[in-house]
Amino acid sequence: MALNDTITAPNGPLAGLRVIDLTSVVFGPYATQIMADMGAEVIKVEPPEGDNTRWITTGPVPGMGGIYVNVNRGKRGVMLDLRQEEDRESLRRLIATADVFIHSMRGKAIARLGFDYESVRAIRPDIVYTNCYGYSRRGPEADKPAYDDTIQAECGIPHVQGLMNGEPGYVATIMADKVAGLHALYATMMALFHRERTGEGQEVEVTMFEAMSSFMLVEHANGAMFAPPTTPAHYHRAVEPNRRPYKTKDGHVAALIYNDKHWNAFVAAVNPPWASEEFATLAQRAKQIGRVYGLLGETFLTRTTQEWLDTLQALHIPCARLQSTDELFDNEHLNAIGFFEEVETEQGPVRFPGVPTWFSKTPGKVRGPAPTLGQDNSELLTKVTSSVAPAIAGESQ
Repeated sequence: MALNDTITAPNGPLAGLRVIDLTSVVFGPYATQIMADMGAEVIKVEPPEGDNTRWITTGPVPGMGGIYVNVNRGKRGVMLDLRQEEDRESLRRLIATADVFIHSMRGKAIARLGFDYESVRAIRPDIVYTNCYGYSRRGPEADKPAYDDTIQAECGIPHVQGLMNGEPGYVATIMADKVAGLHALYATMMALFHRERTGEGQEVEVTMFEAMSSFMLVEHANGAMFAPPTTPAHYHRAVEPNRRPYKTKDGHVAALIYNDKHWNAFVAAVNPPWASEEFATLAQRAKQIGRVYGLLGETFLTRTTQEWLDTLQALHIPCARLQSTDELFDNEHLNAIGFFEEVETEQGPVRFPGVPTWFSKTPGKVRGPAPTLGQDNSELLTKVTSSVAPAIAGESQ
């Protein structure tokens, strides 16, 4: 696999892989961030104005906002104005050294610039070329702009939130971007696996709407999958209004007293006044899950959070204390396993959320900070690409 020997290869499962990354915001960059953590050399290509995520959240200096710094960590960075032929030629030279080309531009836009799949394959025949789109090119919504909020709306998230809360609402995380990013990651890796076995590259398309529709319909398809449908397309337990953290005397606790083993243990230990044979089996409780949640809610009000945690943990019932996202940085478990990785940057130390997967032979790690705009232009566009310039020039004649 292509990797210029002037760049030190890390010890990760993707070490030796070179990725040309023309993605922006979160969908594509999240996929390539994981590739970088796993050892790939990811070269992020940005326009002169930079990726929008440089500016949408705060950071120690302008242009290095928190989201940008996180999803672009460990990448190389070049700035190219692809409206200029000289910069397009520089990108062609980089492509000639690459294993993966991934972008999040609209299909017509990337084609106008001369970097559609056929054009890129002409430079590097075995390349894996991944398109990150909002909607498939095969459907009527091809080239329609897409953002996390609009995709959440179209795949049904606000609808099911409304079934739970009485009013439609988004979930408080950019779920569509991140789920689609994970799809882009595994799809690219599968194409690379095919190339490893056959030597054959290919084009891959990953779309936010289709990814999130698949994601939502795992459980929410429910009885709507059958002909004729047996239920509406939602999973009733997930949208039950009483499904929420239980309020205690002094806070809240999350607990799932769901299967028969956990239910019987809870009833025997707590002996709530409403316990009866009508709740004896999972099937019985599932038919009246809202009532069950309501009765449990009344019971949880009788003790403190810590008292409930002590009781539930002794019974091996899944439970957790509610914590904020700020508290994750002080979480005992995460700190015990060394989850956070501190990296020195020009802007000072950054404490990154680390790699959530573990490999016994080729562990991933945060390779370094996110690039400043165009920081690697000199090295990558002169030293690295000069060796392939004659071949590219010859092909263009």
